[in-house]
Amino acid sequence: MRYTSICRAPRPNLTGFDVKAFVASTGPSANDPWAKAEAWRYTGPFTRLNRFKGSFPGLGIATVAFAAYCGYEYLFLKDEHHGESHGEGHH
Repeated sequence: MRYTSICRAPRPNLTGFDVKAFVASTGPSANDPWAKAEAWRYTGPFTRLNRFKGSFPGLGIATVAFAAYCGYEYLFLKDEHHGESHGEGHH
């Protein structure tokens, strides 16, 4: 008989600490006295979306302005030296 095929009984818990009972008890309490006092932190203007909505003021306007400038530069500001070789005509 191989060593790995032996079915062993679970080891007795020497400390008496039950991990499954601990995990079950960490959930929300049915009669939490502070639940009402803490509820305002996650509603209305304090929701996650509303807290981070104003994190980068002006980013939208700056992005549009930068894109408009890049488009203007590409269309109207042509480089006059484009296509010339720098070795022949420059002194």
